[in-house]
Amino acid sequence: MGERVTLELDTESIAAARAAGIDLSQLLVEALRRRLPNLHAAERAELARKWQEENREAIEAYNRLIEAHGLFYDGARTD
Repeated sequence: MGERVTLELDTESIAAARAAGIDLSQLLVEALRRRLPNLHAAERAELARKWQEENREAIEAYNRLIEAHGLFYDGARTD
């Protein structure tokens, strides 16, 4: 768990977030990650590594398909 902080928000924003089922703590963490790309870099790298491992078979199959047949837009470029 993290450290407790106090934030000040207007009542309308809080009510709208609650009505939408938004977890304000999670929202703040996500916003900080977007604004601070190096925040939790090790955690993000581990999640990316796990995603790549979990999807390795699909990635390899897609790569084989591209090697065999090319990209769907090959030949359609005009540059």
